[in-house]
Amino acid sequence: MPGMSGPDVARRLVALRAGLKVLFVSGYADAALGQHGVLEPGVAFLAKPFTVRELARKIRAVLDRAGVEAESLTRRA
Repeated sequence: MPGMSGPDVARRLVALRAGLKVLFVSGYADAALGQHGVLEPGVAFLAKPFTVRELARKIRAVLDRAGVEAESLTRRA
């Protein structure tokens, strides 16, 4: 994604489709992303490497949550 970060893309997509669920996936440690202000608290995140089972559980959890991710993303827009 040249010129855009994952959160930038997610903000644009959430602006186009309210209620969109977002799951960030990265090889960087969750703590490192949070310390650098890349992700808002409460935003769904899955660290690599992960198993298919872990991915499925995380997706289920994100789908079951009320719009926390979208709310966190739109606050920074």
